[in-house]
Amino acid sequence: MHPIHDLLAHTLRVCAVCAATAVVVSLAACSATGTPHAHETQTPSARAGAPARGLAAPPRENLRATLARALRPVLPDGDTRLAVAVLDLDSANQRITSYGEDTTFVTASISKVNILATLLLQAQDEGRELTYPERMYAEGMIRTSDNAAADALWRVIGKAEGLDAANERLGLSSTQGGPSSWGLTRTTATDQVKLLRAVFAEGRSAPPAPRGLTQASRAAIGNLMGGITDDQDWGVSAARSPGSRWALKNGWLQRNTTALWVINSVGQVRVHGHRYLVSVLSDGNPTMESGISLVERAARAAIGAASTHARPWPE
Repeated sequence: MHPIHDLLAHTLRVCAVCAATAVVVSLAACSATGTPHAHETQTPSARAGAPARGLAAPPRENLRATLARALRPVLPDGDTRLAVAVLDLDSANQRITSYGEDTTFVTASISKVNILATLLLQAQDEGRELTYPERMYAEGMIRTSDNAAADALWRVIGKAEGLDAANERLGLSSTQGGPSSWGLTRTTATDQVKLLRAVFAEGRSAPPAPRGLTQASRAAIGNLMGGITDDQDWGVSAARSPGSRWALKNGWLQRNTTALWVINSVGQVRVHGHRYLVSVLSDGNPTMESGISLVERAARAAIGAASTHARPWPE
């Protein structure tokens, strides 16, 4: 063969090998990452284990904004005020989400849960069980909302001073015991969920509480809140899935100065397999019935908002 023809044939063979190699490399890249888009380049930051720039999932909407939007159709007119807080105990996100988080309200009878938690903390410190009268008072105070029982235990715990000392241990930073009565204790929706978390949270969802409630004390509170009489089964329990368990305490008080109603509800409900801690506080309600309706609609809206952000615990 002529030398020129020989050189040409060699060049063609080399080009064929290079083309074949390029095809193999291209297929390998496509099998690992999919068909590349035009103008995409691989940068050092897109190393193994790091997300490629521009391919991250869009950020989830802030839960607080979702809650505010969900409550918009519920928000009352006029002088009625509302605050809501919610926590999904079965989500990896363990931050309490609130609407009106800095607004304080009179507790009315929801402070009875706080009184019982304080009583049990004090008994733990003294290394003793509750006495028979204390147990009877506790049962009446929670299950039937007996005010006389609450008066008795309010004195046992040292009134506002004892309540405030217990709340410091439980992480409640915006609750102050009533100066003349347990029913005039002031609190926020967020603090009420902190109290619920001290009772109902377990395992990874439980806050650190080296001097908090023991398992036995928590179970005692939870059992009583789960045994509220039928006529008081309203408020946050209206948001639960049908047939599921709940635990709650409601508070209602008609103010002498305005004749308007304080209507509050706090508790744990289960919805579609998730456990939610919810507190709804309101005042300035024209009637008790309108206040109950407001609280129940707000509880449903809060859980609906939280459920859109529910994420399971990582394995």
